[in-house]
Amino acid sequence: MTLSSQIHQRREREISSSSSSKTTKMEKRVSPMASLLFIALVISALHSSSQAADSQTSFEDNFSIMWSEDHFKTSEDGNTWFLSLDKETGCGFQTKQRYRFGWFSMKLKLVGGDSAGVVTAYYMCSENGAGPERDELDFEFLGNRTGQPYLIQTNVYKNGAGNREMRHMLWFDPTEDYHSYSILWNNHRIVFFVDRVPIRVFKNNGDDKNDFFPNEKPMYLFSSIWNADDWATRGGLEKTDWKKAPFVSAYKDFSVEGCQWEDPYPACVSTTTKNWWDQYQAWHLSDSQKMDYAWVQRNLVIYDYCKDYDRFPKLPGECSLSPWD
Repeated sequence: MTLSSQIHQRREREISSSSSSKTTKMEKRVSPMASLLFIALVISALHSSSQAADSQTSFEDNFSIMWSEDHFKTSEDGNTWFLSLDKETGCGFQTKQRYRFGWFSMKLKLVGGDSAGVVTAYYMCSENGAGPERDELDFEFLGNRTGQPYLIQTNVYKNGAGNREMRHMLWFDPTEDYHSYSILWNNHRIVFFVDRVPIRVFKNNGDDKNDFFPNEKPMYLFSSIWNADDWATRGGLEKTDWKKAPFVSAYKDFSVEGCQWEDPYPACVSTTTKNWWDQYQAWHLSDSQKMDYAWVQRNLVIYDYCKDYDRFPKLPGECSLSPWD
């Protein structure tokens, strides 16, 4: 019996035995995710030989500060970066280069303690500002009161239109240690990963194309911390407690393996099948990823716009595209 089969059987055994009490329901939430973490480590080890890791570089090599430079700090070696938010302002940075397709990953440690109203954003966008025609791929980490879980909101924009939100819980406390948050983007799909576990798949498809799929504009990668207490926590009911400021998020180990944009059109965009992130294996979930993804969908999804019939009496067209194909 393979290692993955043993893990799968153990997860299914834990899930099937978890319906008898609230205590075992909590075990259902925690124990299977411990298995997922182990799987993620195995996946990482297996891929390490085929994915060329970028060498460690300083912040200045990859990024520029967008605003409030005095709210930005680095470690002595330049490889860990800190953004802070107070009542006056937040802070943000962006890559110096644009990319069209690839693998983009960063390790984040989120604001600890009472972070209600605070949003840490980690995203890709085709414009420097929130322009009316932008394409965008979002991770947004929604702060909460002490003891309450963080939520991750993901979103997709094309030509300035969004409203493709999903919200997930996490299987760990993202304030205690660094965890990786990654985006795989090619012409076939966009996948949002947490510690290499796929939590969301946004598909394109061949002949009957998803006309909401952002695949034409190169994007920068950004991160920022800002106050959003008008909506971020319980729909704006929980306000930011400025007595707890400054709120600090931390970043390290930025990695990109993608097609760097060069005007008027980089050769790598038209020959992307030479790169692992746009080969057949990157167009579909593997069997182990499907298992992980299914568990996430059953246990951690808080909101899915594709199931919100009050908001969308006629669901957006891409909701009919299967993430499993």
